[in-house]
Amino acid sequence: MFMIYWSICIDGQKQACLKEFAQEDMTMALQFAESLRAQQRQGQALSHITMACENPNSVGHAGVADVAPGYAWKKRR
Repeated sequence: MFMIYWSICIDGQKQACLKEFAQEDMTMALQFAESLRAQQRQGQALSHITMACENPNSVGHAGVADVAPGYAWKKRR
């Protein structure tokens, strides 16, 4: 799944916005983000336009964690 996040300034207050796209709609997500950037270049009060994705088929958990017990990797020269 892909998410496009952006902020819009209304009456001096920033409002967070988002739009979700399915995993197979990456092209549409990129086109939507680019359309927001084009609006920003034309002077509209948009900022922080970004895209994030989460892979549902990932083999591990996202983020950082301690190593599992019994894991003993050592660098060899």
